[in-house]
Amino acid sequence: MAKWKERAEILFKAEGIKKLNDSNVLVVGLGGVGSFAAEFLARAGVGSMTIVDGDVVDITNINRQLPALHSTVGQPKVDVVGDRLMDINPELKLTRLKEFLSPERAFEIVTDEFDYVLDCIDSVTPKLNLIISAKRKKVKIVSSMGAGGKVIASKVKVSDISKTENCFLAKTIKKRLKEVKIDKGVKVVFSSEIQREDSLIRTDGSNFKKSFYGTCSYMPGLFGLYAAETAIRHLVGDQI
Repeated sequence: MAKWKERAEILFKAEGIKKLNDSNVLVVGLGGVGSFAAEFLARAGVGSMTIVDGDVVDITNINRQLPALHSTVGQPKVDVVGDRLMDINPELKLTRLKEFLSPERAFEIVTDEFDYVLDCIDSVTPKLNLIISAKRKKVKIVSSMGAGGKVIASKVKVSDISKTENCFLAKTIKKRLKEVKIDKGVKVVFSSEIQREDSLIRTDGSNFKKSFYGTCSYMPGLFGLYAAETAIRHLVGDQI
């Protein structure tokens, strides 16, 4: 066992560390949620990971995204995050896909080779198709709902999507999932805090994104933490 995994082995035991090392995880979206989730997975000892993001670091990302620094503005997030993950675990089997997940690709990218999918997309259409793809192919998934317009950390939780409240993104996803006969059985990270509607900004609709909320530094990272925890606890199983 690598020396850097010593503290984790005390907690998860050798069997748990082996399960993590043998696991293969897909992380889609490397913004405020996905970048932190991917790092937590790598530090936990996940052996194989595929990361997907077509965006570059923007100056406005600095307040909340792990790869965002003044020195990385303009660089592809998949490169910045990928290099960081390899520096954490040089033995990580990492696949980097530098692309925005179109609806069609959402159905192609999910396969039974993955033990878990982390949906960290903030656009409705690709998020919806990624969830449907995982459900249809019976691959475990945890999906991040809206961290924007929220500030109370204690209101964040993991639940079935059918039990979400006070989240406009979750409301939209639930409605669209019901149209394809999926009304439960999707784990999501969400906040029950009432969303601050006055923090909503409309966009030009590019990259399947029509609007966004103002976001503080810690909430997306917290969503990423809960998503990573959900996957890691499943992967190690009864070793916890």
